[in-house]
Amino acid sequence: MFFDGYGYHGTSFEQIYRCYPASFIEKPQIESGDKIIMPPSALDRLASLHIDYPMLFELRNDAAERVSHCGVLEFIAEEGMIYMPYWMMENMLLQEGDIVKVKNVTLPKGTYVKLQPHTKDFLDISNPKAILETTLRNFSCLTTGDSIMVAYNNKKYYIDIIETKPDNAISIIETDCEVDFAPPLDYKEPEKPIAPYSTGKAPAAAEDTPAETEPKFNPFSGTGRRLDGKPLKYQPPPVSSSSGSKDKKPDVPNVNSQSSTTSSSQSNARQSQGKLVFGSNANRSKETGKAKEPKPEPPKENEESKFQAFTGKKYSLRG
Repeated sequence: MFFDGYGYHGTSFEQIYRCYPASFIEKPQIESGDKIIMPPSALDRLASLHIDYPMLFELRNDAAERVSHCGVLEFIAEEGMIYMPYWMMENMLLQEGDIVKVKNVTLPKGTYVKLQPHTKDFLDISNPKAILETTLRNFSCLTTGDSIMVAYNNKKYYIDIIETKPDNAISIIETDCEVDFAPPLDYKEPEKPIAPYSTGKAPAAAEDTPAETEPKFNPFSGTGRRLDGKPLKYQPPPVSSSSGSKDKKPDVPNVNSQSSTTSSSQSNARQSQGKLVFGSNANRSKETGKAKEPKPEPPKENEESKFQAFTGKKYSLRG
């Protein structure tokens, strides 16, 4: 586990350690980043090498064939051990005391990264962009295929690194990097309303209901009424719209049923001419020299007289 000597002047650092979570040394602050804690011997070896700063390392779990990248925070761990964030151990499928290979690397500065949250709750944060920028300040590098953890408001949000440019692993220290978001893993497209399947046939209710016929105009279709209020004995036939209503005139019922035969015939003649004649038949007989007016026949039916038209006293226009 230890180096053969510090007089080795190479350009690479590679060592095998046993990994443990940060809770073993009471360093909870490293959970919000991607930095590990290494032993002091690693610092002595790195100082003797011509390496690039900041120090970046490749972590490899050969048992699970998982590879990730990280930075270093301190060199205070026990010899032969390293401490790393627990979310990183989960990401690399490491258990407490598992063996991990650490190697120093040089990564290009990132220009583009595409992120995908595990849950859409991350998008419900008031300002997820600001939270992400604050969290990534504690990160040194990003690797395609990793799942980083963002802690906010006592809640942990996991985000997958889908794509990085210009390489599969990039450095995000002092660089302007374009960030893009993919839809969350639990996001579902809103279902579109399904249009009802049309069979080309009208509904059964519409077939059973007959079409309503438009009412036609039918003139003079009312019922006749007598002036004295008595019921009609003769109902006029209904006038059809096709027949000429102007050519035929409905029969006018007799108004005064108690008048004599002569007066009734004269009144019918006058009504057929469409005129009203004031006067009595007795006065007209004196003028014309005709026989005396026959006595009126007694009414056939003794009915209570209700309203009778033209039943007042008669006067001659000539006196």
